[in-house]
Amino acid sequence: MTIMISHAFLQSYWWLLISLLAGLLVFLMFVQGGQSFIFSLPRNDMQRKMIVNALGRKWEFTFTTLVTFGGAFFASFPLFYATSFGGAYWVWMAILFSFIIQAVAYEYRSKPANVYGTSLFDTFLFINGLLGPFLIGVAVATFFTGSDFTLDLFNRVTWGSGWHGLEALINPVNLLLGLAVLFLVRVLGLMYLENTIDDPALAESIRKALARNAVPFLVFFLAFVAFILLGKGYRADAVTGEVTLVRYHYLHNLAGNPVTLILFVGGVVLVLLSLWLGIFRGSRKAIWYAGSGTVPVVMALFFLAGYGETSFYPSSADLNSSLTLAKASSSQFTLKTMMYVSFIIPFVIAYIWYAWSSINKKRITSEEMDGEGHMY
Repeated sequence: MTIMISHAFLQSYWWLLISLLAGLLVFLMFVQGGQSFIFSLPRNDMQRKMIVNALGRKWEFTFTTLVTFGGAFFASFPLFYATSFGGAYWVWMAILFSFIIQAVAYEYRSKPANVYGTSLFDTFLFINGLLGPFLIGVAVATFFTGSDFTLDLFNRVTWGSGWHGLEALINPVNLLLGLAVLFLVRVLGLMYLENTIDDPALAESIRKALARNAVPFLVFFLAFVAFILLGKGYRADAVTGEVTLVRYHYLHNLAGNPVTLILFVGGVVLVLLSLWLGIFRGSRKAIWYAGSGTVPVVMALFFLAGYGETSFYPSSADLNSSLTLAKASSSQFTLKTMMYVSFIIPFVIAYIWYAWSSINKKRITSEEMDGEGHMY
């Protein structure tokens, strides 16, 4: 018996997977968040060494998830990839550059032949820690605010600005999400370091820094959510595909989809609980509550952008050039074939969890840093 799977179902299925990967990526960017403290948090070289090694043991998880996220997006919604990378290439090049120098830093920082010393590579890690999350947040914000492109009958992209994506930096709403993501991953990074490193003096510094970074995160995030929910959204007609600007569109999407609403509210509650545990209780488990909240909140934001008669990549220059799931997706055959391949994802996640648990069996100490094992 042949099972018929509609094209619309496959498009929704792949947007679900992309949303999940996006949530996991934001959580795993605690590595970038921790790197942004590489100069301000440690009081001595030993503490800096512990921080770098705690993060160095996890940076490949983040990098792999970023590549998987990009690959899944390209394969399932190629028109988005062609439009965004074909027009807004400077912002994507800046993001990729920041991750390339991160890989270089971890690879060569402690090599015996390193003639530059550790300072140069620590600077690379610091740049990636600030630039990567901020620019990713700005890029994702354009899913709600729109980008300056038009498509012709052959889907050839014309970008209206010579800045090719960097013009997103002058939109205040985009900056709000960029800063919210930056301070979120800084909070996650501090929580992870608290969970991983056994050093009382460093733990005290972490708790103070956590309180200082939690406030701007909440301010920027809540401001972004208020702007998109109370402002105009890009509604795509389910029948004609015509895109129009409709006030409170994202608010109606949120209120009208119980799954999205539960993910969003539940995730926010878990993140707030993690902040209370980390700041006021000094709990090492705060990172797990924060991660369990971050993933569903990011998924909910992607659901708002993609589901519910919405253009997930809107054009502010020409509304009908905006991309919807139906317009941007691969063929039904391609999506169905990839769906079968995607069934191995749970096994990959299980392996990652096993590897993570094996690496984190013991907390990092200064005695371990004086040993002869592999060091970053």
